[in-house]
Amino acid sequence: MTFSKWGSRRDHLEADLPAGEFRFIALDVETSCSDPASICQIGIACVRPDNRIETFATLVNPRMRFSAFNVQLHGIGPEHVVDAPDFAAAFARLAPLLSRHPLIQHSGFDRRAVNAACAVTALDASGWHWGDSVKIARCAWPEFAGNGGHGLGYLKKQLGLAFEHHDAGEDARAAALVVLQAEERLGLSFDRILAARPTQKPSA
Repeated sequence: MTFSKWGSRRDHLEADLPAGEFRFIALDVETSCSDPASICQIGIACVRPDNRIETFATLVNPRMRFSAFNVQLHGIGPEHVVDAPDFAAAFARLAPLLSRHPLIQHSGFDRRAVNAACAVTALDASGWHWGDSVKIARCAWPEFAGNGGHGLGYLKKQLGLAFEHHDAGEDARAAALVVLQAEERLGLSFDRILAARPTQKPSA
């Protein structure tokens, strides 16, 4: 994977954010190293009331080191974020949208990363409302447990999802698609699925 396409781009926050009201927004981040605060890309997938998905992604300058492992994983290196906004600038642009919609992450990593980056920059996302598409996938496809699990890589294969793994915008869109397929399979909205206890099968 290469991110040379970002080389000639200026601050990607200049692009238009999805506007209006959404059922939920899936969010994914990539990090530059093992520090969860080292966010180097943020992607969101905004789901309209008619289930259309609108995506947005931006590179972020984490002001931290890049590990070889992470660069190999997502293809983003320090040269790609030289002119990118830092987390504080990205937060200022995204927070008004994200704070007023239910957010979906795939596993707990993205919320931890956002909270860690907020702690470093003295920002506050404590009022954001998070749900986990892993829990939703476990409710919809319990048979996947032990057979590859409910990670995006395995769900991509099993559900026929087309996306580029470890690109934040693509992973956010994939998480949104997982939720939409789970809703269709169970005949329930995502919030009803999330409200079920882990050992309880969601019911209409």
